[in-house]
Amino acid sequence: MPVAGALLVATVVSVLLRTGDLHAGFWIDEGIAVGIASHGVADIPVLLRADGSPPLYYLLLHGWLALTGDGEAAARSLSLVFAALTVPVSWWAATAVAGRRAGVVAAAIAVGCPLLTYYAQEARMYTLVALLSLVASAGFVLGFVRGRRGQLVTLAVALVLLLYTHTWGLFLAAALGGAWLLLWRTGRVGGRDGALVAAAVGLAYAPWIPSLAFQVTHTGAPWSEPPSVLVLAALLVPAALAWRAATATVRLLALVTAIGVALAWLASQVEPAWSARYLAVLYGPAVLAVACAIARRPPWAAGAVAAAAAALLVVPLPAKSNVRAVAVSAGIGLRPGDVVISTQPEQVPVLRRYLPPGLTYLTPLGTPPDPSVMDWRDALPRLRAAGTPRLPRLTPGRRVVLVTPIGGRSPTPWSRAVRRRTREWRAALRSDSRLRWLGATSRPDARRFRSAVRAEIFVVEVVGRTAAA
Repeated sequence: MPVAGALLVATVVSVLLRTGDLHAGFWIDEGIAVGIASHGVADIPVLLRADGSPPLYYLLLHGWLALTGDGEAAARSLSLVFAALTVPVSWWAATAVAGRRAGVVAAAIAVGCPLLTYYAQEARMYTLVALLSLVASAGFVLGFVRGRRGQLVTLAVALVLLLYTHTWGLFLAAALGGAWLLLWRTGRVGGRDGALVAAAVGLAYAPWIPSLAFQVTHTGAPWSEPPSVLVLAALLVPAALAWRAATATVRLLALVTAIGVALAWLASQVEPAWSARYLAVLYGPAVLAVACAIARRPPWAAGAVAAAAAALLVVPLPAKSNVRAVAVSAGIGLRPGDVVISTQPEQVPVLRRYLPPGLTYLTPLGTPPDPSVMDWRDALPRLRAAGTPRLPRLTPGRRVVLVTPIGGRSPTPWSRAVRRRTREWRAALRSDSRLRWLGATSRPDARRFRSAVRAEIFVVEVVGRTAAA
């Protein structure tokens, strides 16, 4: 009972510390996620072929929104639930692997981890990814190292769920496979159990493989850039330090973490798909390695880690986006049939959420057939090949809102193409004699936001087709 009470208190504290940004406006990824989840269950896997993600989180979010509504706090509370579950699951995992002291450390990390704090307040899948990574890693150690064969079922189920949650789960699966091969080659495990787990995971994941192959070929992450060697070195240093720990379990978990990082880094050199938040797939082996290593130190070490993790919570997090504020300001006076142009195509699902209904949306990729989702299929070649800016035929009095990204000089191919199209559309609208410029929203401090935009408002004064040539 004392343990259960302590875990309950720790879980409640973690939840209370992770509610400050629940009501903030959505940013790009959240708008896309909620837009996809708002469709029917049968439609979600089909829509995700054009997005690049597996379907599990979106299906869960679909059911969650049906229960709670689609407000910002309601949509994000699903991530908060997964983050809260990480606290007791961390205790179970580390305690089962290395004893109660390790469990205390792992639970303390779960309470104070900045990654969990940030993504517990975002309508995305990363807290679920961290939770499943933790369960899979514990299942691997318990099943193959500790000889508790029943935990191999835990490992297989957690891996399958992780693969259906985030594609980078493949890197954790491959890293665990590499660790198993090491155990097998050194005679510490037999071959039958590993083959059965691999077969079960492969069969369960097989239905999604055709969609994955299509996504790899046609979506990718054009907004990303290959990480540098310095990034790889910085991420591998903790694993190298953990390798110095005396226990074989810590070394094994450090090896899994290092293999996962190296595979992700190498894959992102071939096809840019790198984002630091994707490393949530390695949360499990990394945290268990740290917890097991610290558990061998004096008792005060666990308390020091908990205090350091708690101190990180006071670091202010950047606001996600100013789109809601811009939409409220720019949306005044808009009527059904008015046109909203977003030179950053992926902003449309968020704009649609906060602007009045009945508007026509336009991007350099054309008119999106479904403004609630973003079609990433071959998006970069299509954006680069976009033709002359051109508006539909509008009657006098109609308004045109141009929404453009603010701040940042990202060198990624996608960002460069967006900046080029932004310059073209702004010049086209400002030079068209049939449009009168009414004003613009205030220019935000882009450093305060993860994603910032600005809107300019025009009104049509002359009948006819408005075009820039």
